[in-house]
Amino acid sequence: MKASLRALIAQGIDALRSAGTLPADTTTPDFVVERPKTREHGDFATNAAMQLAKAARSNPRAVATALVAALPASEEVAKVEIAGPGFINFHLSPGAYQREVATALAQGTAYGRNEGGAGRTVGVEYVSANPTGPLHVGHGRAGAIGDCIARVLAANGWNAQREFYYNDAGVQIDNLAKSTQARALGLTPDSEGWPEDGYRGDYIADVAQAYLNGDSVEVEGHVVTGAKDPQDLDAIRRFAVAYLRREQNLDLAAFGVSFDRYFLESSLYADHKVEETVRKLIASGHTYEEGGALWLKSTDFGDDKDRVMRKSDGTYTYFVPDVAYHLSKWQRGYERAITELGADHHGSLTRVKAGLQALGEGIPVGYPEYVLHQMVTVMRGGEEVKLSKRAGSYFTLRDLIEETSADATRWFLIARKPDSQLTFDIDLARQQSNDNPVFYVQYAHARVCSLLRQAGEKGYAYDQANGLANLARLDDDTSLQLMVELSRYPEVVEAAGDALEPHLVAQYLRELAYAFHTWYAATPVLIDDAAARDARMALALAVRQALANGLDLLGVSAPEKM
Repeated sequence: MKASLRALIAQGIDALRSAGTLPADTTTPDFVVERPKTREHGDFATNAAMQLAKAARSNPRAVATALVAALPASEEVAKVEIAGPGFINFHLSPGAYQREVATALAQGTAYGRNEGGAGRTVGVEYVSANPTGPLHVGHGRAGAIGDCIARVLAANGWNAQREFYYNDAGVQIDNLAKSTQARALGLTPDSEGWPEDGYRGDYIADVAQAYLNGDSVEVEGHVVTGAKDPQDLDAIRRFAVAYLRREQNLDLAAFGVSFDRYFLESSLYADHKVEETVRKLIASGHTYEEGGALWLKSTDFGDDKDRVMRKSDGTYTYFVPDVAYHLSKWQRGYERAITELGADHHGSLTRVKAGLQALGEGIPVGYPEYVLHQMVTVMRGGEEVKLSKRAGSYFTLRDLIEETSADATRWFLIARKPDSQLTFDIDLARQQSNDNPVFYVQYAHARVCSLLRQAGEKGYAYDQANGLANLARLDDDTSLQLMVELSRYPEVVEAAGDALEPHLVAQYLRELAYAFHTWYAATPVLIDDAAARDARMALALAVRQALANGLDLLGVSAPEKM
């Protein structure tokens, strides 16, 4: 509907240019078409006249009056008003909303999708956990947010490529190998000789036993077999990383999260990409040596101070491989790169962007785009849940899925804006009541499916053509309000993609479900009047389509029975 109104307004502006009210070379401004806070002010409003006032050399209300007069006639617009300093308010006809029902049914799974991205490629990186243990709830939130960002971008016409970056190099991997070796040698976390920074969870014992058994682990087409030798630390390291990568992948699969590419940090060193990136930075003139260390002039690109790239002992600081990794994204054809991280990574973002700009490769200034999420607090019985026997020191994603469900876990982890603190109430997530938002939305979908089954049991054969021919029968306030809510879906999908905020879809689905449940309670559907019955059924099925499409964007199922 917004697109239709934008087209009408653009035609009106063309008419004003033709009439000489606007200079012939006036550029159509980037005007806004939005829904007012209350429908008393119309269904949509635009600031187009205010944007044109300077070019017209007139006041905005006078331009608004001329623009309203120049608008082409439209069956979808019932009334147009001018308000305030020059806003134009549009009141749509019931027919405009009734036609939205037909649109939703005709487009089916494509309803709400658009081609704004024009098939351009965007890389979405998320989770990217160190392969040193089970995934915790924070990783779950990253997985839900990242996967849903990829889904809404795809719905907006982008070629979204999902990527997992494994930090399989460095001190933490050494600690993993030493912990697994200690377990293989019969030590426990309470034993003398246990590694100082060793991992203490029971899962380390599982890894060690599998290694000693000579088990084979397959990860992304590569097989690693336990060498059985507790003295071979390199073999233990390779096996432990592969074992935990597989475990993490299984957890994510149970959660409905998958990836198109797994990228190993170690490959950046093996393929000499880190050294190559450093050479390019030196050649760019944005580095200097001081105190035996190599520094990046990151202050040239907005950082608050210059950053050490290579320490005096010859090792690289942790942001350098990040620069090399994001350079590889650009070289692999990612026109946009979006990285989802925990808020604790905030300090490194500016230096990574500075390094990319210093390379002089033509990488856009805002590359990559970061989405940061805050912590998750898990509650059960009114008390915070912190520990897991499996992991030892934290509650795992698998624990959460097992205590609730994959659907509930995904919904609750995506339902709030990423940069807000999130409390996950296990008791609420398990409830089968209207207080549980995922149940409430899924029940709306199942309720429509139940209507179809009941119609068959009563001998009513739904005739969609008859329903679409009689949409004018949907003229009561409750039906109109439901159709208004339905019509918002394409706008929400677009907004979620533009802002990288898939929680907007979850919020919308709750509002659509509320409007549907209210309509259902007030409007008998399975009545003898075939014209009215089929029209109401058509509306219900259009709502079901929007619910199913929206739930799919969240990776949540749309059950037919509950």
